[in-house]
Amino acid sequence: MTKKTMRTRPTADQTATRWRTGGPVIRTFAMATAIATAMTAFAQAASGPAAAITTATAPAAAAPPVLELGKSGLRLLDAAGRPQDEFGVRAKRWDRRRLADGTTVALLQDADTGVLRLIEGRDQRLRERARWVAPAIDVEAICLYLEPRQQTLQAFLLGSDGLSEQWLLTPPPVDPAKQRTRGPTSVTGVTSASGASGVHGASSPMPAQVLRQLATIPDAKGCAVRDEEATLYIAEADVGLWAFEADPERSGRALVAPGLAPKDLALWLEARAARPHPAIPVAVPSAQTEPVRGGGDAADDPAIWVHPTQPARSLILGTDKKLGLAVYDLQGHERQFLPVGRVNNVDLRQRLRHDGRDWDLAVATQRDRHSVLLFGIDGSGRVSALAELPTGLDEVYGVCAGRNPAGGLDVFVNDKDGRLLQLRLARAGGAWSAATVATMRLASQPEGCVVDEPGRQLFVGEEKRGLWRVALDADGRMGDAALILPVGDMLHADVEGMAVHRGPQGARLVVSSQGNDSYVLLDADAPHAVRGRFRVGLNPARGIDAASETDGLAVSAAALGGEYGEGLLVVQDGHKRWPMGRQNFKLVPWQAVMRAVGEVPAAGSAGAADAGGH
Repeated sequence: MTKKTMRTRPTADQTATRWRTGGPVIRTFAMATAIATAMTAFAQAASGPAAAITTATAPAAAAPPVLELGKSGLRLLDAAGRPQDEFGVRAKRWDRRRLADGTTVALLQDADTGVLRLIEGRDQRLRERARWVAPAIDVEAICLYLEPRQQTLQAFLLGSDGLSEQWLLTPPPVDPAKQRTRGPTSVTGVTSASGASGVHGASSPMPAQVLRQLATIPDAKGCAVRDEEATLYIAEADVGLWAFEADPERSGRALVAPGLAPKDLALWLEARAARPHPAIPVAVPSAQTEPVRGGGDAADDPAIWVHPTQPARSLILGTDKKLGLAVYDLQGHERQFLPVGRVNNVDLRQRLRHDGRDWDLAVATQRDRHSVLLFGIDGSGRVSALAELPTGLDEVYGVCAGRNPAGGLDVFVNDKDGRLLQLRLARAGGAWSAATVATMRLASQPEGCVVDEPGRQLFVGEEKRGLWRVALDADGRMGDAALILPVGDMLHADVEGMAVHRGPQGARLVVSSQGNDSYVLLDADAPHAVRGRFRVGLNPARGIDAASETDGLAVSAAALGGEYGEGLLVVQDGHKRWPMGRQNFKLVPWQAVMRAVGEVPAAGSAGAADAGGH
């Protein structure tokens, strides 16, 4: 890499910086022209140029406050430039955003203590809303990011050595008893850490909420975030301008303007039209499981078991494709772990009839032995291994299960080479067996699938091509197949997990669109109209990070109580960001999915009882 030369940057004592909502007005005492002013702003890497580029849209009637960082601190000015209030702080690095409710907030790093301080400008006054303990990294620049879908306020702290952090500035969940004593005051995207502490009262520093650590650019000379693009731009001297993914669930960078001088960052952005990402609505998760035991890409596929008499005691089975099968309660606690090796996908059905008695059965693919593992689930939810069924496939991958017309279990298992087998389970003399009753083959690799018994159909995902619907005949065997949703603008490869929810609002099929971290919702019944798509976002109040790169998912339409009265969606999370750790599964109320796609269920309606786990 080209050796970078150090540049002398103006300090807060040398330069007064004014920010307006529609864009920057940078006032220096040594320059007069507007172009020179804009260039100077982005030459000073430490003074927070990001806010100059993007802000949240504010009501047109609201007069935007003007913030100015000078020698004595942060000043609030009226439209004529007259001081209205001042917050005494010595700072060099700062940025600001205007929130959706019209409040302007500024994040500053105290030059004396290193503490990060969030200051609010509202009603002609400046107030400290929150503060955070000093970062462990040597901060070179600060850039704010107002995430457009959920309006969560985040910050990029660029380290001088290139090790940077992305913080969530929404306060962490607190104990209810402490919450009552604090009496916080809510601000859009931000909540006070100190409550009624006076206009300039000091609040107790909060610990950092690090969404992720990322490698950026050593000795960054300037940065800016375009919120609607979810892009962080960083200027590197003698190299050019870099673009990084601002979404903490995504990664990647590109050199977008080789040779661009850091001082020209503002002009480059002004000359380049923003390229907003498609607006995908968000469903907020209500809980998450404990991380899986295996490291790396380990969590894969869940299934939901409904307790026969106490739905709130229902369970989630989740595969750890490095080590085995875990069982979680609806609060996300691990209740059981079966060390059965590299199991990839799992599915289950309840109240099946085999050998003269009822069974709750689960199946999972065992990739080392190219087999299907069979598990029994008793009335309390205890899972036990029953049998191992050979498949004859070369590379067993995905699996799903369905109740056949005789009341027994059919298992649909696929191979990476495109083959799909339908196995019919039988039990006689205390022994389990499986016979192949139908086969088909896709052109390329499948994995996710789901059986929809009421619709007499099987849905299969061909990862690179799209979603298939396979008819089931009167005996439940596979018949004609049709590609009903190809990969394209709506559904992005890889096509992964899928599940069906049949309730009072109709039958809906959910499919993981892994390539753009979203989920497509469509009618399970013909003509399979697309209802919309959504993402699973952050839940700052409960300390739950968003979900991305989802492999498997499961749905139950059973009324599980509380938030899950309309049913439950469980998705695998490919990146556990907050806190950083091993992968896990996110729990999303079905009503949150309906809200996200504009189909809110009628108040008080109860989900139909689930026939078996999906």
